[in-house]
Amino acid sequence: MADKIKTVVVLIQENRSFDHILGWMKSLNPEIDGITGAEVNHAVAGDAASPAVHFGNASQYVDPDPGHSFMAIYEQVYGDPYTWGSRAPATKPGAAVPPMSGFAQQAEKEKAGMSATVMNGFRPDAVPVYRELVREFAVCDRWFASVPSSTQPNRMFVHSATSHGLVGNDRKMLLAGMPQRTIFDALHAPATRSASTTSSRRPSSSTGQSSSSSMKR
Repeated sequence: MADKIKTVVVLIQENRSFDHILGWMKSLNPEIDGITGAEVNHAVAGDAASPAVHFGNASQYVDPDPGHSFMAIYEQVYGDPYTWGSRAPATKPGAAVPPMSGFAQQAEKEKAGMSATVMNGFRPDAVPVYRELVREFAVCDRWFASVPSSTQPNRMFVHSATSHGLVGNDRKMLLAGMPQRTIFDALHAPATRSASTTSSRRPSSSTGQSSSSSMKR
């Protein structure tokens, strides 16, 4: 198969939600599932008496990054801090649909005043290239991460369809290498071997850096 595929390009853009970049494009196309202007979080999730932080359209850039660890994202979508435990579920029991109520609360834990930054998106005129793309082409308004967590687990899903249980940027595990095969390993495997075969070796090509080297081969 490798001799038939000449070039593989993987473009990964991260740390931007749909609402942050394209949410306000709903003003250009009402069919887009974006921002209506009614979206709000409270400073204390679930406490309607606490200060309200409405989603605005004043974004220019985000610095520093909002929290995007597994624990931070759990709190953002459910409004409750995540409690580690041997049987702690990744989803909140009894919450069929996450209320998305903890973004302001969690942001303030990262840095005082960050809730105003997090609860904002770009107005169409602030991102003119995206605005014109929205006007001329179809828009996918369902964005999901493979793992509600940080960078490397999601990159592993891109290249190997699993993070092998990794839910954070564990430097020690990443440097040691993960056991799963990547799509690049499958492309370069002998034709007699199944592309889905799992190797027992620990190839360095499963880490973020060496995936790039695999693409260069």
